[in-house]
Amino acid sequence: MSKQAWELHRIAGEPYEIGRQLGELARPVFDAYMQQSTAWRDVQAWRGHAFVQHLRDAAHRHFPDQLAELDGIAAGLGWQAEDIFLWNCRGELVHNTPDGCTTFAAARDVETLIAHNEDGDPFLLGKGWLVDIQPRGKPGFISFYYPGSLPGHTFAANRAGLAQAINNLRIRRPVTGVPRMILARAVLDQPTLDAAANLLNGTPRASGFHHTLGAAGERRVLSVEATAMRCSIQTVERVSGHANHMIHPGCEDEPQIVTDSSRDRQTRVGVLLENDKAPLDGAALVDMLHDQAPEGLPIYRDDPHDPDGENTLATALFTIRDDGVALQVHSQHAIVFETFIARTAA
Repeated sequence: MSKQAWELHRIAGEPYEIGRQLGELARPVFDAYMQQSTAWRDVQAWRGHAFVQHLRDAAHRHFPDQLAELDGIAAGLGWQAEDIFLWNCRGELVHNTPDGCTTFAAARDVETLIAHNEDGDPFLLGKGWLVDIQPRGKPGFISFYYPGSLPGHTFAANRAGLAQAINNLRIRRPVTGVPRMILARAVLDQPTLDAAANLLNGTPRASGFHHTLGAAGERRVLSVEATAMRCSIQTVERVSGHANHMIHPGCEDEPQIVTDSSRDRQTRVGVLLENDKAPLDGAALVDMLHDQAPEGLPIYRDDPHDPDGENTLATALFTIRDDGVALQVHSQHAIVFETFIARTAA
């Protein structure tokens, strides 16, 4: 590795204790992160609002363990639980949040691939972490972790062999339901691909994410637009790519924000995938995620003046086999982490 390797932080225990450790991990950078965040300034306006309490009630009803993790994060950070809950509902409360991402997926005869750019606030370049979460009685997982946010809404794989990559969708009309970051975290407790899809389809959703899902022992990759109005599940036939707006049939009925960057990246994804004989190995997908188009706004984002206020913080490649998931993480074009997550949990 030509760049310094990223550390993997191992955290275990009951939900609240897991959250407390996550909060303590983020505490050295969190205050400075929030002080410069325009999204946090906007989110604070929702303090005490009835809609926020409805979101918390829905989270408690469906996923009390994830809510306990979130309250533990607040304790570890030394922040009020109300404010950390607000921050983890930013997608419901501030529709044009600075969370980007582009994902490619490929289905092959012997394995499946998911490759993902994690795009976010440039302040976090070099400040994200990888965490190995080991809750009692659940599969446990490895995930990229944003300071103060539930892990799971980025890229992750669990020990049941389930891999997930998340893309922000900017939904204009949230509703009372489970906040999307809590739902994305709950997916990582699921034992199978079908269980994850059923959870997304069967849970009342407050806003929306795009989930790319694959699983060890499967030859399917699922592209799921799980939004406030609908849950559209498509099986990737050969290769697919997704940016930060809904593209599945039926999406035109749900109001969304499509930024110039998301539109240009989705267009560029289409150009890169036009050649149906293009190689589908992991290196090719990572190259696509590092693409900087000759015109328009690029897939790989390193402009300090990016119009969405986002830069590529990490690039992840999941190679999903029968016996588990290999994870490779790149940062600024260098491999900074590699591991194999064996399929050990049912």
